[in-house]
Amino acid sequence: MEWSIQEIAKKAGTTSRTLRHYGERGLLEPSRIGANGYRYYDQAALVRLQRILLLRELGLSLPAIAEVLAGQRDTSAALRTHLALLEQERERIGRQIASVRTTLQKTEKGEELMADEVFDGFDHTKYEKEVTERWGAEAYAEGDRWWRSLDAGQKKAFVAEQAEIARDFGRAARSGLAADGEEVQAIVRRQVAWLSKTATPSKEYLIGLGQMYVDDPRFTAHYDKHGEGTALLVRDAMTVHAERYAG
Repeated sequence: MEWSIQEIAKKAGTTSRTLRHYGERGLLEPSRIGANGYRYYDQAALVRLQRILLLRELGLSLPAIAEVLAGQRDTSAALRTHLALLEQERERIGRQIASVRTTLQKTEKGEELMADEVFDGFDHTKYEKEVTERWGAEAYAEGDRWWRSLDAGQKKAFVAEQAEIARDFGRAARSGLAADGEEVQAIVRRQVAWLSKTATPSKEYLIGLGQMYVDDPRFTAHYDKHGEGTALLVRDAMTVHAERYAG
């Protein structure tokens, strides 16, 4: 039995463009390509896609997923590993739910809170480690200082500005606009200006960040909720801008 790329994309909650991107990265080859040029996937491909999606849910980048898939050729063993990781994540989320429930109950009763109860299940160093690994400790420290300097209104405006930029990228993606076209590049300039509020983005930074929007499921979901392929358009547009203007 096999399924078309549109069927698989719909069932997996993703897009045909994303599946084609996985194919371009060597992660998910179609079982065959029909005379009409359509891609079809068999049961083995479905299992492989499930593994890819599970690894993305765990926060792995596409290069890291490729390494995992290359090193785990035993499908059953790989699925057992995924299952164990998912159960660990379920346990962590369960602790968070219990923590919030305890905080709510004690707050409503006017009881004293314990720090261990309030923060159980939360990893407050996750983003610090991630930014430090990608761009260095000073990059994290600079961004953290800038963010802490803002008041509540400024923080809200900063987040709202990016949300509007993302929506405009989505409209451009739905309209099929080219990444190097003036309309999309105008949106990129707003994106770069927004990024420049925390630091001066270099050429390498912009290209790397654009790629992260595609590789990291959290960023992909942020953009693609506005339209299929939005994250890919953002990446390509940022690369064009970086090649043209960034130093």
